[in-house]
Amino acid sequence: MIKQTLPLALTAVLLAGCVTVPANEDGSVTARLGQTVNVGGPRVTPLQVLEDSRCPMEARCIWAGRVRLSVRVTTGVGSDVREIASDKPLQVADGQLELVNVMPPRSVRGPIKPGDYRFSFRFGGGL
Repeated sequence: MIKQTLPLALTAVLLAGCVTVPANEDGSVTARLGQTVNVGGPRVTPLQVLEDSRCPMEARCIWAGRVRLSVRVTTGVGSDVREIASDKPLQVADGQLELVNVMPPRSVRGPIKPGDYRFSFRFGGGL
């Protein structure tokens, strides 16, 4: 009995690292911090929010602001930790990885907890 359940448990642990997430209507894929998703070629794992200077939804701002993330990008040739910003696509192989949406919106009521963030990515090009 133990010999039969051990391979199943090991398989479940290995599969937990990369979750299959359905694409959004715009073709993007959404992930939370620490979650690895396949973005039409590369696999992306958001690691840390480096900057969230978006204008709070209750305020009027001259500049919309941006979000910068540390992400692990994995392709067929390996894995690399890079920085991506909501206002600048990241060159990956022969395509571009975009951070197209960040939720929830910022608020004047207080900071966003890291576990509440959701990031939508889209990849254009090929690998």
